[in-house]
Amino acid sequence: MAKYGEGDKRWIVEDRPDGANVHNWHWAETDCLAWSRDLLTKLLSNLTILDGEGDLFVKTKKVDKVEGDAYVNIRKGKIIPGYEISVTLSWEGEARDADGKSLLKVDGAVEIPYIADENADEDPEVKVTVKDEGPIGRRIKEAMVAKGKPVILEKVRVYVKSMAQGGPAKDEAEAKKIAPKSNSTSSAAAVKKEVVVEKKEVKKKEGKKGYKTISMTEKFSCRASNLYEILMDENRWKGFTQSNAKISKEVGGEFSIFDGSVTGKNLELQNGKLIVQNWRFGNWPDGIQSKVTLAIDEPEPGLTVVKLTHVDIPEEDRYGNATVVENTERGWRDLIFQRIRAVFGFGI
Repeated sequence: MAKYGEGDKRWIVEDRPDGANVHNWHWAETDCLAWSRDLLTKLLSNLTILDGEGDLFVKTKKVDKVEGDAYVNIRKGKIIPGYEISVTLSWEGEARDADGKSLLKVDGAVEIPYIADENADEDPEVKVTVKDEGPIGRRIKEAMVAKGKPVILEKVRVYVKSMAQGGPAKDEAEAKKIAPKSNSTSSAAAVKKEVVVEKKEVKKKEGKKGYKTISMTEKFSCRASNLYEILMDENRWKGFTQSNAKISKEVGGEFSIFDGSVTGKNLELQNGKLIVQNWRFGNWPDGIQSKVTLAIDEPEPGLTVVKLTHVDIPEEDRYGNATVVENTERGWRDLIFQRIRAVFGFGI
């Protein structure tokens, strides 16, 4: 995920002379880190986890840190959240005997190291630690894990849903919407010109309505047969992605990569030349399949060119997050092609 304020300049159009971003036709970006810190503090502070059950009393205290990047882009009314944050909070617990006498009081911490838009459909990792690791301390910690973790994850889901709905940016965007001024010929002409430019770009990338296409051309310093074998070999996939993979090398055979996050079927295979597959991501709406075509060419010995065409990518996932196309393109570039160059030494 790009950091706040580091958007690709090719997608940013200069402001109009009157400073207006009419109907948010272009990117309207809002930094959401402070807002995220405030919301997560409200959601996660002073939560009662156990109130006497099993003679245990456990509650969260306060959020100590929220670090990372969080922003929301709104373009043509579409909300595109982006965030990679870590959260640390403190908690306390007490064990009492049957008469209500305190046996031990402990303090601990909860760390959520990675909450990100690319994993919006998955619960993040939650680490619970306690300062007293004695028998009673461990018992209180185990209770915090068993009872507290589900409560914390529920609150994190509230945050993720709030970001998907626009966070602090949605109301701001509505307030800033203005109609083009009819008495300003130059401004109207500028808007008209901008609209034409944007429509051209959309036409280039759109297939059927609600879906997009990704096209990329990548070069590798290797033989075409080597690259084909890497893309079709599950052991090599496991190596360069550091994740589980199961890949059939037969037409009609199925595959599962990135720990099952992506599944599909081989439609057409030509050794060293062509791979055509159906791809489906686990967080897509039910029934949606995309199509991947990897055309492999070796114009000269030791130089291989791959042309990727990935069609029918939904604009939104099942949770309403409009980052599917961006995440898919980034995955191809950073998690597949760049990793292959780095791991196998195929860089140009």
